[in-house]
Amino acid sequence: MVAVEQTHLLRNLVVTILFILSKSMIVAVPSFQTAVGERISGVPSFNLLKTEPRDEFFGQGSIPEVAIFPTRMAFDGANLWITSSNSNTLTKLAPSDGKVLGSFVVGNGPMGVAFDGGSIWVTSFRANSVMKIDPSDGRVLGTFTVGDAPIGAAFDGANIWVTSRDASSVTKLRASDGKILGTFAVGGGPGSLLFDGASIWVANSNSSSVTKLRASDGKVLGTFAVGNTPLGLTSDGTNIWVVCNGSGNVTKLRASDGAPLATFAVGSSPTGVIFDKANIWVTNTGSDSVMKFRVSDGALLGTFAGVPSPGTVTLDGTSIWVLNYNGGYVTKLSVDEGKILGFFGLEGGPAPVGN
Repeated sequence: MVAVEQTHLLRNLVVTILFILSKSMIVAVPSFQTAVGERISGVPSFNLLKTEPRDEFFGQGSIPEVAIFPTRMAFDGANLWITSSNSNTLTKLAPSDGKVLGSFVVGNGPMGVAFDGGSIWVTSFRANSVMKIDPSDGRVLGTFTVGDAPIGAAFDGANIWVTSRDASSVTKLRASDGKILGTFAVGGGPGSLLFDGASIWVANSNSSSVTKLRASDGKVLGTFAVGNTPLGLTSDGTNIWVVCNGSGNVTKLRASDGAPLATFAVGSSPTGVIFDKANIWVTNTGSDSVMKFRVSDGALLGTFAGVPSPGTVTLDGTSIWVLNYNGGYVTKLSVDEGKILGFFGLEGGPAPVGN
């Protein structure tokens, strides 16, 4: 897996440098010495200067160093919220036209993001904490300590659940005031997680498994083997779909008992997965593509190319949104036919590919 990612990222690096040279652009990455919760502006969206290890997300290897490196996102019913791990920012984006509505400084190494119906929650990987944010103005409402290297966040209707990669645990916090209600052991390297209406599902990236916990009390209901390096999770209402980055497939598990129902091959280094109420979408970071599968039987309905280094993915109700790991932008696709509707820079700047 590491070799594949490094090869792909090296290719992206070369392509990106050629792009910059072709545009005769030389830009410096700004210093982010702003207070937490302060709105920032004027951050370039596409500044590739060097590579550095970022094992907090990819495991090992290198990724392009850009001013805005998008990591994860969530939809709050009106706007998209996107974390950037190296600029320590949270960006608010209008799904109608991709306009940046605000960019706010948050904790050190923001990763996971979730909406609780009133507030935005952001995990801070390097600060071992999670922040509660007012979506109207980006104001920090609270900062709460969790386990080591928090990554994912999910809301169960009353509480926020946070995975801590290096502690191999998940923490349950009351959404109203951030009080810790419990910390529960799971598999190695927990990252993504989701709430399926009754249970919390956790992808254990270092254990090739997913763990199911009862949301009411955190009791482990089962741990189920899947492919190598599970990263993304989604629920179709009856089943759990797990993207396995290391084995290049997606596994369908019955939610009631975790029984494996099917495994489907996808592209290279799949990362994100989402259910659009009818079909399953999978991003292939190593193949620069997005795939659409029929939820009932896993039949492949389409493969859509031209989405550079696609990562995590979400749905805004009418369109699919994909983070692009090789630069500070996101891609919007139509749900019905997978047509690319636009590329949008995260600080109001141009995306490094044409609309």
